[in-house]
Amino acid sequence: MATTATASNQSRTAASQAGTILRQWRGSRGKTQLDLSFDSGISQKHISFVESGRSTPSRQTLLDLAQALEIPLREQNTLLLAAGYAPVHSQDPLEAPAMTSITKALKRMLRQHEPFPAIVMDRHWNVLMTNDASPRFFSCFIDMNARQQPRNLLHLMFDPAGMRPFIANWKTTARSLLARVHREALGGVIDAGTRSLLDELAKYPEVAPEWRSPSAELVLPMVPLSFRKGGVTLNYFSMITTVGTPQTVVAEELRLECMFPADERTEAIHAQFMAENADRGSGAIQH
Repeated sequence: MATTATASNQSRTAASQAGTILRQWRGSRGKTQLDLSFDSGISQKHISFVESGRSTPSRQTLLDLAQALEIPLREQNTLLLAAGYAPVHSQDPLEAPAMTSITKALKRMLRQHEPFPAIVMDRHWNVLMTNDASPRFFSCFIDMNARQQPRNLLHLMFDPAGMRPFIANWKTTARSLLARVHREALGGVIDAGTRSLLDELAKYPEVAPEWRSPSAELVLPMVPLSFRKGGVTLNYFSMITTVGTPQTVVAEELRLECMFPADERTEAIHAQFMAENADRGSGAIQH
């Protein structure tokens, strides 16, 4: 009897934890239980019971609700674990055999973007891969070999010992980058890792607290990045590529960022600038 009661209590606790997570995601999506019922095909009453912990949902019910709420795959695994189920979405690293086709595609795209910088990052802006142009470009400004690993693109842009002194209109750019962090947060929600990154960036000099609350006018069609050195200004913008219909956690979180010249002058002098400033070496920015 004691064992049965303990198991029952554990089941209720798991159901309660899963229900709390679902309720938080529903709130972040601005949906009522009726909205979620319509989107998922699950009755409003059952959703209410799941959220309150009065009902133990099946794995499929949780997955159906998670899909209706557009919960990222990593957080879906967390939801399943909270309910006492094993995760269903693989977390194979980028170098795993199962990721070979994606890795090859990324390398091909990186090569094809030469001679302009292209970088593969995870959800927290940590650099995973680059093309040859990326380390050569950033090494035109600073000694990349002096920077600790793992390398993080946002720290590189915010650090006064990094690229910050070479970014024209740095405050405008930095504020736009923070707005982009919020805009591109996976699942539209700032997770703990992203919140920690924002806290770290806020510690750099002259980063205003109000930058953490991006305003609507900062939602631009592109984030301009202008780099200046020796009287030369180079203007770029970024385009982001993600994996379509990802089936694994890592695949969903990958982002390939490609820098393009924002004007004809930058396109014309990019290669010359790289050649004239190649004396700093080619300290890699990837892991």
